[in-house]
Amino acid sequence: MEKAEIQTRVIKVISGVLGTEESMIGEKDNFIFDLGADSMQSLQLVAGFEEAFDIEMDEDKALEVQTVDAAVDFIAQYL
Repeated sequence: MEKAEIQTRVIKVISGVLGTEESMIGEKDNFIFDLGADSMQSLQLVAGFEEAFDIEMDEDKALEVQTVDAAVDFIAQYL
């Protein structure tokens, strides 16, 4: 799967969990500081990524990922 497709899916999940328009989510945005995610939403993002990509991630390592771009790279390791 190409990085652009991964990024599109990641942004779609973020939009759904955080209620932010997809067009307002940038690749360098930080989930907490730029997009306003709280700890519960961070867990929901991990679950959403796992579902969207049909993968199982290391939850502790996944929660260390802080930006959209880093999430794309992290998920690519599982594909």
